[in-house]
Amino acid sequence: MIDKLIIVLYLLLMVGAGYVGMRRSRTSEDFTVAGRRLGPFMYTSAMSTVVLGAASTVGGVSLGYQYGISGMMLVVSLAIGIAAIGVFFAGRLFRSGVYTVPAAISRRFGLRSGLLSSLVVVFYTLMVGVSQIIGIGTLLTVVFDVSPTTAAFIGWATIMLYSVAGGMWSITLTDVVQFLVKTLGIFAVLLPLALHKAGGLSAMRDELPGSFFSPTGIGVGTIGAYFLLFFFGFMIDQGNWQRLLTARSEKVARWGAVVSGLYCALYGLAGALIGTAARVLLPQLANPDDAYARAASLILPVGLFGLVMAAALAAAMSTASGLLIGASTVLTNDVLRPLGGGRLSSVRANRIALFAVGLVALAVSYAVDSVVGAVTLAADLLAAALLVPVVGALFWRRSTTVAAVGSMLAGSVVCVVFMVVSGLYANEPVMYGMAAALVVFVPLSLLTRPDPAVAGLEFEELPDRAAEHGTATEPAVRAAQPVPSSRSA
Repeated sequence: MIDKLIIVLYLLLMVGAGYVGMRRSRTSEDFTVAGRRLGPFMYTSAMSTVVLGAASTVGGVSLGYQYGISGMMLVVSLAIGIAAIGVFFAGRLFRSGVYTVPAAISRRFGLRSGLLSSLVVVFYTLMVGVSQIIGIGTLLTVVFDVSPTTAAFIGWATIMLYSVAGGMWSITLTDVVQFLVKTLGIFAVLLPLALHKAGGLSAMRDELPGSFFSPTGIGVGTIGAYFLLFFFGFMIDQGNWQRLLTARSEKVARWGAVVSGLYCALYGLAGALIGTAARVLLPQLANPDDAYARAASLILPVGLFGLVMAAALAAAMSTASGLLIGASTVLTNDVLRPLGGGRLSSVRANRIALFAVGLVALAVSYAVDSVVGAVTLAADLLAAALLVPVVGALFWRRSTTVAAVGSMLAGSVVCVVFMVVSGLYANEPVMYGMAAALVVFVPLSLLTRPDPAVAGLEFEELPDRAAEHGTATEPAVRAAQPVPSSRSA
């Protein structure tokens, strides 16, 4: 009963944060990027929580249960990706004011390429959001002994209440609470108690095969696939780009992402160790995704169990809310508005779009049953279709619109074909998809001319952003004028 009360209080706290955020969300920029006012602690907390969702927590422990400490490699790939965003992208994105992936594509290659990339981004963010809803259902099923469908709805309804109310401000406030809850629950409670219950590392080594303690036990090919999927994929993840622009300065954006990466890597190691201990304690689990909840139920006393389950809920809910608002922002700014939705700059329109995206995510979650599978499917397509043109848009002036559209189509088609031929979890889909995109992008860029309508649109400071720093230059102003900034959202 105490554990259930802790979970209920946690859910109510999230709804309360939504009310506070609603009072701060007066403009579309407040709703989508928290007014760009976050300091180091709030920004780093938010960036970490958007990375560490159900796939990193429930899925990370599941991989640890199956493969041992090498199960951490999925989360480590995410951690390196989030740090790389700070190192390589923060400066350009922060100065430009672009906070959606399709906006970057559209500014460099034109509206059609932006719309095509929007479809991929919305699919990606939606599917990863779906994976979090699945994870929430798994956890609440254990706590409340209800059906997975009912459990998923409870978690989804809570996310919708606070997210729709205050947008990114509400999500950021809940992220800070969630960051503290899962740091305490994972590092201070579940990890040490799980290792102790399993007899310590030496006893675990005696009980399990040696591969469980090898950093490559999961397979070098799988580690390579994770790196391709999640390192490259996370650098063009809409949720991460949008969080990047919540920072109050470029310095906060860059170094906060690096610190977040270090934290996430440690979190991945903790999850893998918990999963390894669970394999000793519960060797016959039918579904490895149950390892987190079942191990916590076995190990922890009343009260602490509720805290640790709240930590897992925090991980899933923070990522889900960040991704769903990412999908709705792209849908509003980069799809509907260019097609004639001129009134979509209001907070009300953003709320409607977010709720609609959330409904679709709930419906899809009822048809998908694998947390890691949903993330893998989405990340495969994102990296294969968009990594090459996004990098070209940001860093190669010779790249052209024809090349961007061709590479997106080639990467997507090849990726889907190999998903069908080789299987969802195979390494080939993302590898061959990215290779196809690159093979098409480079020659077409060299053989075709840049679109005159968008040629020369580089990622310099926009006039309004530059004026804040007193660094506006005439070329930057001219370059920015033909394409409206997504900051006007």
